[in-house]
Amino acid sequence: MNTENTRAAVIWSFWGAAFLLLCLVFRDSLAEMVGTWIGLEEYSHGFFIPCITVYLIWMRRSELSLAPSFKESVPGLVIIVTGLLVFILGGLATIRTMEQYAFLVVLTGMFACAFGLKGLKTASVPLLFLVFMVPFPAFILNNLSSKLQLISSWLGVEFIRACDIMVYLEGNVIDLGNYKLQVVDACSGLRYLFPLASLAFLCAYLFKGPFWQKLLIFLSAMPLTIFMNSFRIGVIGVLVDNWGTEMAEGFLHDFEGWAVFLLCMALLFIEMWIFSRISGRKLAFSELVQIPDDWGRVTVTGFSAGRLNRSVYAVLVLLIAGAGASEMSKGREDVIPQRKAFLNFPTKLGNWQGRNDYLSQFYLNELKLTDYVIVNFNQPGTQNGVNFYSAYYQSQRKGAAVHSPRSCIPGDGWQIISYGQQEFPEFTLDGHSLELNRAVIQKGESRQLVYFWFQQRGRTITNEYMVKWYLFYDAIMMNRTDGALVRLVTPVDKSEDIALADKRLQSFLRDLLPELGNYLPGKTIVPAGNVLSAG
Repeated sequence: MNTENTRAAVIWSFWGAAFLLLCLVFRDSLAEMVGTWIGLEEYSHGFFIPCITVYLIWMRRSELSLAPSFKESVPGLVIIVTGLLVFILGGLATIRTMEQYAFLVVLTGMFACAFGLKGLKTASVPLLFLVFMVPFPAFILNNLSSKLQLISSWLGVEFIRACDIMVYLEGNVIDLGNYKLQVVDACSGLRYLFPLASLAFLCAYLFKGPFWQKLLIFLSAMPLTIFMNSFRIGVIGVLVDNWGTEMAEGFLHDFEGWAVFLLCMALLFIEMWIFSRISGRKLAFSELVQIPDDWGRVTVTGFSAGRLNRSVYAVLVLLIAGAGASEMSKGREDVIPQRKAFLNFPTKLGNWQGRNDYLSQFYLNELKLTDYVIVNFNQPGTQNGVNFYSAYYQSQRKGAAVHSPRSCIPGDGWQIISYGQQEFPEFTLDGHSLELNRAVIQKGESRQLVYFWFQQRGRTITNEYMVKWYLFYDAIMMNRTDGALVRLVTPVDKSEDIALADKRLQSFLRDLLPELGNYLPGKTIVPAGNVLSAG
C-alpha cells in the first residue's frame, strides 16, 4: 500500500510541476485575463469558470485512468505543440486573446497526455467550458456592444409606446420629452449575456434530454438577454416618465439589473421544464439540472492508478522551449514610423478653405488614438462643404484600435440607406489605386454622403475584419501596428442629386490625397524611434 501511495505521489508531483510550469509560461496572459475579470462586470463571473470545471472533472474521476504508454499520449503532444505555436504567434503580434486561447489548447493537450484520448473524451465538455472565461477581443466587444445597444433601445421604445407614452428614438438616445435616456455600453446587455451564456451552457450539459434540446437551451441565452434587457430599458423609461430621472440612477438602477438577470435565469429553467414535459419526463424544477449519481462513485482503480510514462518529460521540455521562444519574441519593440503630426495639417487645399474642429475629452478617452485631425472645408461661393476626419494610431496593441464608422454611425441616430465599395483608379495613395466605402445615411429629413477607408501600412482597406488580419500579419512580419482611418462627409440637400455630392467628395479627394500621404506612413517607412515628428 505504501508503494502504491508513493508511486501515485511521484506521478502527480510530475504533472503538478508541469501545470505550474504552464502557468509560469502563460503568466502575463493569465494576469491580464484576471485583470479583466476584476475590471469588467461583463466578465466578473470568470473566477467561477475554472472552479466549476475542476469540480465537474473531479466528480468523474472514477472514469479517468492515466495513459499507460507514451504512444497513447502522442495526440496530446500534438495538441500541445499546436497550442504553443499559437502562443508564440500571439506573442509576436501581442494579441493577448490568442495567448489566452493558446493556454486552453495547451492545457487540453496536457490532459490528453496524462489520460489519453479516452480521458479527454470524458472531460471534453468541462474543458470546453473554460472558453467562457476568456474575454473577447476589444474590437469584437465594442461592435457587439454597439449593436446590442441599438436593438435594446428599439425594443425598449416599443415597450414604452405600448404603455401609451409618447417617445422618440434617435440612435441609442430615448427622448421622452422632459427627459432623455441614453443606452450606454453598460446597458447593452453584455453584463447579462456572458454570465447567462455560461450558465446556459452548464445547464445544457447537465440537462437530461436529446442534443437538440441542449443546443436550444444554450442558444436561447442571447435572445433571452436581449428581450429582458429591452424590457428593463422600457420599464426604466416608463418609471422616469412618471417619477423622474432618479428612477434610472443609483441603487434602484442596479437593483433592476440584478432583478432582470434573475428573471433570465428563471426563464431559462422554465424553458428546460417545458422541454422535459415535451419529452414526457415531467421533471420537477429541482431535478432539471442534476449531476448524475454514478459520477460520484469512486473506485479503487482509476484516478490514482497507473504509471508514469515518458510523455510528462516531453511536456516539460515543450513548455520550457515554448517559454524560451516567447521570451525571445518579447524583446521586440514596435517600429514607430516617422510622419508629420496632424497639428501641421493645412487648412487650405486647392481652392478649399478649412476650419479646424476638435473632439471632446470623452471621445478621446474612448478612441485612445495617437493623433487626429478634423477640418470643415468649403469652397468659396458654395453652401455645402466637406468634413474631413482622420484618426492615426502609432500602435494598435492593447485595445487601442481604429473604430469603424459603420458601427458608430447608427449610434448617433443615423440610418445607413445604402452601403458599398467604390474604386477610383484615377486616385492613388502610397502608389496604389484608391478603393473606399461609400454610404448614404439619413436622420429624419437630413441626408449625408460618407466616404471612408482604413489606411494601414501602405494598404487601403475597406473591410474592418481584414484590418485585423493584416494587423496580425504585419505585427509578425514587419513589427508594425500603426494605421489610420480616413473619413469624408458631405451633407446632401433635400433637392440635391446624390451624384452632385459624389462629385463634391471626389473633387476634394483630388486635392486631399497628395497632402495626406505625408501624415499617414506607407509600407516603406523611415523609423523614428518613439518620437512623433512634428514637421
